[in-house]
Amino acid sequence: MSTEIRPFRVEIPQADLDDLRDRLTRTRWAEELPPDPAAGGAQTGPVPPGWEYGVPLSYVKRLVERWRDEYDWRAWEAKINQYPQFITEIDGQTVHFLHVRSAEPDATPLILTHGWPNTIVEYLDLIGPLTDPRAHGGDPADAFHVVIPSIPGFGFSGPTRERGWNRHRVARAWAELMHRLGYERYGAHGNDAGSLISPEVGRVDPEHVIGVHVTQIFSFPSGDPAEFEGLSQKDMELLAFLQSFNEEMSAYAQLQATKPQNLAHALADSPAGQLAWAGQLLGEAVDPDVVITNAAIYWLTNTSASSARFYYEDHHARHPAEPTTVPIGLAAFAYDFTPLRRFAERDHAAIVSWNEFDRGSHWSAHDAPDLLVGDLRQFFHKLG
Repeated sequence: MSTEIRPFRVEIPQADLDDLRDRLTRTRWAEELPPDPAAGGAQTGPVPPGWEYGVPLSYVKRLVERWRDEYDWRAWEAKINQYPQFITEIDGQTVHFLHVRSAEPDATPLILTHGWPNTIVEYLDLIGPLTDPRAHGGDPADAFHVVIPSIPGFGFSGPTRERGWNRHRVARAWAELMHRLGYERYGAHGNDAGSLISPEVGRVDPEHVIGVHVTQIFSFPSGDPAEFEGLSQKDMELLAFLQSFNEEMSAYAQLQATKPQNLAHALADSPAGQLAWAGQLLGEAVDPDVVITNAAIYWLTNTSASSARFYYEDHHARHPAEPTTVPIGLAAFAYDFTPLRRFAERDHAAIVSWNEFDRGSHWSAHDAPDLLVGDLRQFFHKLG
């Protein structure tokens, strides 16, 4: 296996962009029911008004028309290409990553792992504040060297070629990547899928990982009635919300964890479908061009199937029963779900930072970047 690290640039052939525009022009729209006048406009649960059946036609048409007529892929391509990018082979799989070193000599190496249906785009706007806090109102002592990889099977890492790319295998790949880059001590951060992967990086490489920072901790009741004893009213309300979220909003996860190939054929053939599938989670909280860019990356790299397979592989993986032991910090945002600390501490033995914020969503890097950067700085500053 080659350990060579090679420079990389995003360079999509114009023929692929022309084909994409042609397909967008010829979109056949789905039909839908008219709005229910009795439902009113207030949101009473995790589902926004008008989204009860799923992504509404009005949202998809608006974004498809923007993608076709106004959106500039080449501008986003240039935005990505302004940062140093590389590819290397790890465990038989191509891994694409951004690697931006800080000018501060004592900067902390930090690997940031994106979620689904996001990509490395999730962290582009954090690169400046993290690598150059001096220029962004921060303390230069809190600078980071940042490594932002595309999860195998996602985006510019290309499709996975064999089974087994679950959170644990990705974590081992990240540990190898940081070793190849020469980092003896480093931190890990993740959101969404990255919040599954990052704690495992600490588990597989505890000698070198100084701490793990996440925006979710996916710890839930095991089913033992004793786990519910002594829960407060607030905790019970939170559990009810989590159950409602699981019932109303997780169909995509159940599909991708069980039969990911079923939908992959449609997504590989319809950019409008790819956009709607991404929009179900990115939604109105994220800038339309960010939603389009993520959908475009999955479309142009044909990785909708392989990214969905991550859910299948992870669902069928054998997960360790022992808690993690590397220091963990949680930044929980207002319009995301907050775990119950009792269950989080069952699965992670060294939670040393737990902050809940009154704004921001599941995609805090986009809608609350100042809070996220601030929490990253304080967490790793505390660890020294």
